Amino acid sequence: MTGSGEHVGRARERLTALLVDASTGALGAAGGHVAGVYLRTGTPGLLRLSTLLGLPGQLFRPWWRLQVDRPFPVADAYRLGVRVVLPNATEMVRRYPQFAAGLPFQFGSVYTPVPGAHPSFGVLTVLRPATPDTVDELPDLDRLCRLAEDLGAGLRELVAEEGQAAVAWEGEPVCVRPPARHPGPARVGRFTWDPATSAVRADDRLHALLGMAPEDFPGTGAELAAAVAPADAPHVLTALRETAAGKPPVSPLRVRAGDGAARLLELWPPPGAADPTLVSGIVVDPGPAASADGAADLLPHGVFCLDRTGLVLYINPAAARLAGRPRAELLGRPVWESMPWLSGPPYDDHWRGALLAPGPVHFQVRHEDTGEGDWLALSLHPGPDLVTCTVVPANRIDPALHLPRRPEPGEAGEPREVGVAGEVGVAGETGEAGRPVLGGRPSMAPLYRPIALAIALTDAVTARQVSEVVTQELLPAFGGGRLAIYLLQDRHFYLAWENGFPPGFLAPFDGVGLDAHLPGVETLTSGKPLFFESMRQLADSYPGIPLDASEGARAFLPLIASGRPVGSCILGFDVDRGFSTEERTVLTALAGLIAHAMEKAQRYDTEAALARGLQQALLPRRLSTHPLVETAGRYLPGTQGMDVGGDWYDVVEAGDGLALVIGDVQGHGVQAAATMGQLRSAVRAFALGDRPPDEVLSGTNHLLIDLDPGQFASCCYLRLDPATGHARVARAGHPPPLLRAPDGRTRVLEIPGGVVLGVDPRARYPVTELELAPDAILALYTDGLVERPGADIDDGITALRVALAKAGALPGRRGGRSLAGVADRLTAGARHATDRPDDVALLLATRRPRSAGDTAQRGIKPVTS
Repeated sequence: MTGSGEHVGRARERLTALLVDASTGALGAAGGHVAGVYLRTGTPGLLRLSTLLGLPGQLFRPWWRLQVDRPFPVADAYRLGVRVVLPNATEMVRRYPQFAAGLPFQFGSVYTPVPGAHPSFGVLTVLRPATPDTVDELPDLDRLCRLAEDLGAGLRELVAEEGQAAVAWEGEPVCVRPPARHPGPARVGRFTWDPATSAVRADDRLHALLGMAPEDFPGTGAELAAAVAPADAPHVLTALRETAAGKPPVSPLRVRAGDGAARLLELWPPPGAADPTLVSGIVVDPGPAASADGAADLLPHGVFCLDRTGLVLYINPAAARLAGRPRAELLGRPVWESMPWLSGPPYDDHWRGALLAPGPVHFQVRHEDTGEGDWLALSLHPGPDLVTCTVVPANRIDPALHLPRRPEPGEAGEPREVGVAGEVGVAGETGEAGRPVLGGRPSMAPLYRPIALAIALTDAVTARQVSEVVTQELLPAFGGGRLAIYLLQDRHFYLAWENGFPPGFLAPFDGVGLDAHLPGVETLTSGKPLFFESMRQLADSYPGIPLDASEGARAFLPLIASGRPVGSCILGFDVDRGFSTEERTVLTALAGLIAHAMEKAQRYDTEAALARGLQQALLPRRLSTHPLVETAGRYLPGTQGMDVGGDWYDVVEAGDGLALVIGDVQGHGVQAAATMGQLRSAVRAFALGDRPPDEVLSGTNHLLIDLDPGQFASCCYLRLDPATGHARVARAGHPPPLLRAPDGRTRVLEIPGGVVLGVDPRARYPVTELELAPDAILALYTDGLVERPGADIDDGITALRVALAKAGALPGRRGGRSLAGVADRLTAGARHATDRPDDVALLLATRRPRSAGDTAQRGIKPVTS
């Protein structure tokens, strides 16, 4: 992909404006709380959330990426091209139970495909209040369809001008505050600014917010900046100018009014404006007016207000004191930044509940730096535009809140982690088998938190990833400290994962047979879970069983998937405890979920091993050589998905020259590796016949279309004359080569190219001629080396070009290194990265200088080592 980064940036701005407009319109049409658009990506079968209105992005992170074959309403709307309407949670559970498990709240939703060339561009999504299953209660579906059609038309126009890549979304979603439905007086004001004339136009609410009559309102950008934020006026004016240039600041911009109060400023170029440089903006005054003109400042308990993106718009002195930070540091910042102890599980679920469903949410949270005791009790009261939150020390809960009192010093018990919305747990009030009771009701925390396990397991593909998810999600939910997972293979148990047990303690149990008298074995052979409330109870049931030195309860769970035995899961607790009927039921069900995930992981491991074997067999072990040419190749598999894919490189004899080839088959796994092998063989056959580059790519293109594997591939083919350095190159949808001159200057070779292989049987691949000087380095690479989620590929190519320029001269020059050393340096970052979303392939070539005694002539035939 070539082109200037600035040009790509303008295309992305146009795309974002289209998406935000459609999402905002959808909120109004459906009366929704949350709206957004899922767009297709550069990875086939993967959708990404591109825009999100009305919900903080971090709360929706588990749903940022979505495979189109998953049992989710977004996937169905995209794959089938039909609108999906879920009026309430009951219908959502009936049709999409896995989706409902992750968002167990009372809300409805609508999913409308965005029409385009097959498949559709994506899905316009709205989450809204729940309604009965009656047609007259549903949103304006026709208007939603029109919004989706208008968005599709805008995206088609963008594709026609910029190409398909312009509407492929990578990276994080753009999170936007939705328009207020009931704006308070003099709290939000809007304006536009024309940078050409510096003229400002404002609405009446901004006049009131600034305390000015319309005739006294400033007329220029500089005067506006001084009126909004006198101390920060230069900063505001700079932000206005940068927004006009297409580089708006990260919203919101926090500034100070003349009296020192916090103000928020948001700027954007309005989509579809006649003058694309015109800047629109809003000024938000999040001061005491957010809560009855400061009346809440006098309340003894803490009160703070958030907008629907999680921004703190108001906080009274009592809440700031409990948060342990000055009000100035809390206002205008996301609550998860200013009060990080309110983020993460299980609190994210409570925030989601408050933002998606009606009714208050109550919970307790531990905060060690309050000065008022470690535990705070919070209540969230959602409104159309704001969430009002009350916070008090847990030992001073207002009886009107109907929350249990925290024990006084010396009393038994202390608060525990909360459960579902509206419930708070206090130890010392116990029900069946020691289960904590909430105001007379048993805590649902152990039953609710594991929902996160179900969601997290959907993305775990290896046995190690499954075990890590269980450790992170299951153990904290039930207060466990130890975990062991055994898998069944050839009628023997083998330890797949352990956490928290003494070193070496589990080794004697590794490899035991099905006839062993052990609870981990018998839970699987009987199909029944075994629960022991203490180590003494375990020893009594299994006399002579080795025990670790610790005390506590144990649970042995059978891992059975679709009636097939998979293994056993052992949970260890640090203290003696009982297991309620609900907990036993949930743990047994979760064991089935873990078993299915482990079974899938075992199939993955088998297929991954096959794919790795194919990859190793198909990649060249040695490259064809020539006395005048040195080459070096590197391949790194991805760390996501099936690990290996369809990247390849090759050096082939081509008459009296050498053919340098690099390619990338779409996708990963066995199919991609097999297709790569077929294409590599075809290219080699054409190259050995010394066919011109355009004929090589055209012939390979027809072969891939005839094979019809449902995949496409990019490729770059270069035929080099080693004696003269003359080269002819053709490109099929592949990133452009780089060339480093002997003096270190490095450039991108602007080579015209055709479409990827396997798409158009009439495709043509133009040939470009170039010269490779002695000691110059030619670099061919796949997009895995230069592409990063959320970043422009041009930036990645530029970074690689700079790295190649700095890689140093070749041997014989001061500070030189071998070509293999250059290849290692260029792939060092990818090699040490823990997360490689795609394969990486790199092929370098250079011509050796011809010495006086060099007898190599142009007719020398390349030699294969």
